[in-house]
Formats: sequence, structure tokens, C-alpha cells
Amino acid sequence: MKAGTLGRCAFAAMVAGAMMVGAASAETLRLSHNVGDTTTWHKGAEKFNELISAATGGEIDVRVFPNAQLAGGDQMKQAEMIGRGALDLVLTSAINVTPLVPEMAVFSLPYLYSSYEEVDATTQGEAGQMMADILLEKGIVVLAWGENGFREVTNNVRPITSPDDMKGLNMRVAGPMYIDVMNALGANPQQMQWSETLTALQQGVVDGQENPIGAVIIPQQVYEMQKYLTTWHYSYDPIFLGISKAKWDSYDAGMQEKLRTAALEAMEYQREITREGTASGIDFLTEKGMEIHEPSPEELQAFREATKPAFDQWAAKVGPEIVAAFQSAIEAVE
Repeated sequence: MKAGTLGRCAFAAMVAGAMMVGAASAETLRLSHNVGDTTTWHKGAEKFNELISAATGGEIDVRVFPNAQLAGGDQMKQAEMIGRGALDLVLTSAINVTPLVPEMAVFSLPYLYSSYEEVDATTQGEAGQMMADILLEKGIVVLAWGENGFREVTNNVRPITSPDDMKGLNMRVAGPMYIDVMNALGANPQQMQWSETLTALQQGVVDGQENPIGAVIIPQQVYEMQKYLTTWHYSYDPIFLGISKAKWDSYDAGMQEKLRTAALEAMEYQREITREGTASGIDFLTEKGMEIHEPSPEELQAFREATKPAFDQWAAKVGPEIVAAFQSAIEAVE
């Protein structure tokens, strides 16, 4: 074999060997989230993987696990696992962190918000940073805020047009605050993991549930199990992409910047597709046979008054300083 050919072969082998070493040394991070792989949550997580892989030249690969698989299906447990470094990354909603950080319930206080502009003024502003600082004390670094959305109520028993219509309904709820809200409305709340909820709805174990249209009701095909939906916008629920502080601290400033930049872009994308799905969702759900009730201002005021005891109860748990910061940010939009 000629010397030139030998040289080219040796170079090719060296390049191939370097590529194999690079592939072998790529770091795989595990990301856990609450819901199914058809949701905007999952799409946002996949977008994050795509962006961070590109930004690091394949040095970091994110493997996404839906339905809280890494926490044994317990969506409430994920935040605690991130805090102690048992998980690398989490995409979860604020309300699911309240057992660990009660202050996170501030986002979901009944009828705190009336528009996306008000939401963005908190999640993307100083109020959101205040909550990120509190989560940091629990070992969770918030990289970016995404969106679950305004939670709407569905059930299989009757249309919901007033607080009285909630009385006696067995309602699946996600967290402690919603238990108190449902109790205030006279419903029978049942806290349940999302991974168990669809089966419970199919079997009639619960009459209804409450979740956002674009992020959950449509992609998880709740409309196949529920007849009635009321767009009461009673509570908003953000999600956040977080990384364990232990993992975060293991990176230099350059890698941290890449992670945060990828997270911000991924969550911006996730919020956008969630809002698009919500905007077109009513027509879609009507076509699928759901009966939709859009409450009048007077009807909404009745729901607001009925849930005021739960608002006051949880505002006290959250703390007046935090609630005031959120209300100030909202009033600035108005």
C-alpha cells in the first residue's frame, strides 16, 4: 500500500476513533415530567433536548421520561428528588411543588389572573424570580417558566354554570390547594396522580377533573371521557424547567449559560404552542361532542365569591409579601 494511502487511512481511523470517544463521553441527563408524551410539556422537553444538544455539539443529551416514571408515577415526588440530586431535570407545574414549597401555590390562587399579560408579568418578571429564589433554597435551579395554563372544569354529570352545580361531584384534583377550593364549592375532591386519572375517568371513579385545554385536555384526549366543559378560568398553573443545584454547580459558567439559553427558548416555544392549542381548542372540543359553557361575567363573579375562602386560606400560607408582589405586578399591567 502506498504511503499516501496509508496516511489517509490512518487519519480516517483517527477521526473515527475521536468521534467514537466523543459519542461515548456525551453526558445523558434524565428529565422527568408529569404527563403524557402527546402533550405540550413533552414537546417542550424534546425541544430543550434538541437545543442543548446543538448548543453543546452533542456533549449533553437529555432523555425525557413522561408520566413521572422516574418517581414511580408520583408527580409530587419529583421536586423533592431534584432537590436532593436524585433526578437531573424536572418539568413540573407549580401546584405539584406545593407539598415541598407551599409558597408556589401563589400562582394558582383562585381568580388571581384574568389574562396572559398578567401571567407573563409575574412568571417572566421579578415575582417569578422571587419564587425561583425560594426553590433554589430547596436545591432546585429554575431555568425557565413554561405554561400549563388556565384550568377549566370538565365532568360527566351536568353542565357547570354556577357554584351550586359543583355540589356533590367527585372531582379529581392535583394538589392540596385544589382540595380546599373544591370543598369551598361543595364538591368531593379526590387527590390523584395524573397517571391514574384517565382510567378513573373512564371507569367513573371520579365524575370530573380540572385542567388546561391546550396543555392537557386535548392532547390527553380527556374529551373522550367527559361530556361537559366550563371555561371558568378559575386558576392558572405555570410549569417550570428546573435542574438540580448539585448538577448545576458541576458545570462551568459557559455550560450554565447554554443550559439556561436552551431552556428559555424551549419554554417560549412550549408556551406558544400551548396558547395556540387553547385558542383553537373550544371549536375542536365542540366538534368532538363536548358541551361547552362559557360563563358570563356575573357567573364568573359567583365562582369568584364562592372560592374566596380558599383564596384567603392559601394567601395566608403563601405569605402577604409574596401575594402583594404578585398583585402589584398584575396591577401594573392593568
